[in-house]
Amino acid sequence: MPYRRRLGLLALSTALPLVLVATAAARAEDIKLDEITVSSPSPIVARPTGPVTGAGSAFPTGVLPVVTNTFSPVTVVTQQQIARDQPRTLGDALFDRPGISSTTYAPGAASRPIIRGLDNARVRIQENGIVNGGVSDLGEDHTVPVNPLVADRLEVIRGPATLRYGSGAIGGVVSAENNRVPTYIPANGYAGQVTSGYSTVDNGRLGAATVDAGKDGFAVHADGFKTANDSYAIPGGIQRNSYSESQGGSIGVSAIGDRGFVGVAFSHYDAIYAIPGGEAEQARTRLTPNQDRVISRGEYRPLDGPIEVIRYWAGYSAYRHDEIGIGGDGFEGQQAIFKNREAEVRIEAQHVPVFTTLGKLTGAIGVQADRRLINTQLEAFLPRTDSRAGAVYLFEELEVLPGTRLQAAGRIEGDRIRSTAVQFPGDYLPVDGEDPLSYRLTRRFAPKSASFGLLQDLPYGFVASLTGSYVERAPTGYELFSQGPHDATATFEIGDPTLRLERARTVEASIRHGDGPLRFEATGYYTRYTGFIYKRLTGTLCDDDFASCGSGDELRQIVYSQQNATFYGAELIGQYDALPIGNGFIGVEGQFDFVRAKFDDGTNVPRIPPYRLGGGVYLRADGWFARINLLHAFAHTQIAPFETDTPGWNDLRAEVSYTKTLDPAVYGASEVTLGLQGRNLLDDDIRNSASFKKDEILLPGRNVRLFLTARF
Repeated sequence: MPYRRRLGLLALSTALPLVLVATAAARAEDIKLDEITVSSPSPIVARPTGPVTGAGSAFPTGVLPVVTNTFSPVTVVTQQQIARDQPRTLGDALFDRPGISSTTYAPGAASRPIIRGLDNARVRIQENGIVNGGVSDLGEDHTVPVNPLVADRLEVIRGPATLRYGSGAIGGVVSAENNRVPTYIPANGYAGQVTSGYSTVDNGRLGAATVDAGKDGFAVHADGFKTANDSYAIPGGIQRNSYSESQGGSIGVSAIGDRGFVGVAFSHYDAIYAIPGGEAEQARTRLTPNQDRVISRGEYRPLDGPIEVIRYWAGYSAYRHDEIGIGGDGFEGQQAIFKNREAEVRIEAQHVPVFTTLGKLTGAIGVQADRRLINTQLEAFLPRTDSRAGAVYLFEELEVLPGTRLQAAGRIEGDRIRSTAVQFPGDYLPVDGEDPLSYRLTRRFAPKSASFGLLQDLPYGFVASLTGSYVERAPTGYELFSQGPHDATATFEIGDPTLRLERARTVEASIRHGDGPLRFEATGYYTRYTGFIYKRLTGTLCDDDFASCGSGDELRQIVYSQQNATFYGAELIGQYDALPIGNGFIGVEGQFDFVRAKFDDGTNVPRIPPYRLGGGVYLRADGWFARINLLHAFAHTQIAPFETDTPGWNDLRAEVSYTKTLDPAVYGASEVTLGLQGRNLLDDDIRNSASFKKDEILLPGRNVRLFLTARF
């Protein structure tokens, strides 16, 4: 039976009982179910404090969201912030958050988040609990097929909660949360948002809309977006070959009842974007990602018994992109093709609270299965790779006293990866008259992970947490089996089929305050890696085949290697409403973050973000919001072999906006926000030390963005 058909039957058999239950329980009148009740995966998973509605976040405009009820800090980007910043990639949306950077390989088009210096295989990117299904982890030039413009919020989850999703989330989880699978019925029967904007630095145009509606136990959702921009301006000129265009949308339907819900959604994404800098710019390289995706999710709450809630998430995606440009023969055409089919299913049962002599015990057990098929053609560096994984995980939380919570979590996986391996010479240089040996290989791994945490309420609204974790991660297919040229990144990538499990031991402590005029969080962490897997520049140059390595001049040779390493760092961010004005405040804000990463031999881990320090003032009153802020990145000189120093930079930002409440009966909208936002107002040269192409690419220069958002 074809793989796609088997998955469809599995999803149908899982969903049908829940559909019947939810439909039978649906009420005749309009239903509005609170999102915390219906769609929160578990009380142990990150959620903003305070009520959360289906339309987005309860945090007022400009207020720093601080989550205080989780064992590790959670970064939240609210729907209002997304509407003001109008990011076109997840990397753009998170680039300046403490502890987070991005690859900025093709700014505005291909920019994947970096968390605490970790990226690709160690950062899971998902939408509504299901992995995004692209190939952005295979190469920094590949886009993430998730557009934040239609998200209700973005969350970056670190620490023990990441064990729900897999050992591949060792660095963290970036989650785009939206209502594509509807989880509520709006109080008035419908709700939505329309946003549009224009940016001067790249003649950027965008528009996005979301609509939710429902009645009599059924809810529907639809959204769509379209963005386009020319090559962007940099100080003194234009960053050539940096244009992009994207579009997509989704439609979903759910049945919602008193005891739960079940729903399904289909989404489509396609884009075209160019790769600036170096050989890619000269070859006019551009990528054309295209993805179709189906996801389903639901939950059921029994009336009695030991199980409080049963939830499931299921998804399947089919992705392809072509890399088009001028080849070595001087003619333009397809240079590489990447295809990815990916399926994931997760089922979780949360037991009823158990009252013990030590306190109240809550928790959940879950199982997860996924399969990924990667197929590449032409000048692609990875042969066909088949990856399968299954896992079981458990979370238990004990409330010892009011204000004191303990948590323990564990996960056991079984991973199998099958592809074609190549036995390269030890010095990764060709031997005259001999071709490297190719052979079929299947690797199996059994990663095991565990974590412990303490969350303690303190006087005056402060909350402290302390966590420890041990996480094992299996190497990915591209870390094991890469074996060829990747023109878009100007690299010749070589995997190591003998790589072992990567092991990480982490201790993290934080203190947070989320209510009142003072909002801040401060976190420090220390991670010890055994067998850290990384891309090592050998200093050798290649052309389009291994025989050219050592005599070529186009591609930098990269070898996936393993070495023990130590990471440590800190993240601080805060706001203080200093002076009342009107119905709001004038306040001050600040942030600081750094990560230090070294191998045991004394060398530095490559492509680490710089130390950053920032601060400013803001005004929030009578519908107005204004801010001026400076973010400074220090020069990055703690570099790996064959890297170059990155100079420091300053990003001066300013914003002013006005939000007006309207009468929907008269205007058709309940609220309108109009504003201007400026970035890099000093027109500084900004280079990202974590980017492979930071010596070739400057980030956008001075930019002024006009944005308009209407909610109804």
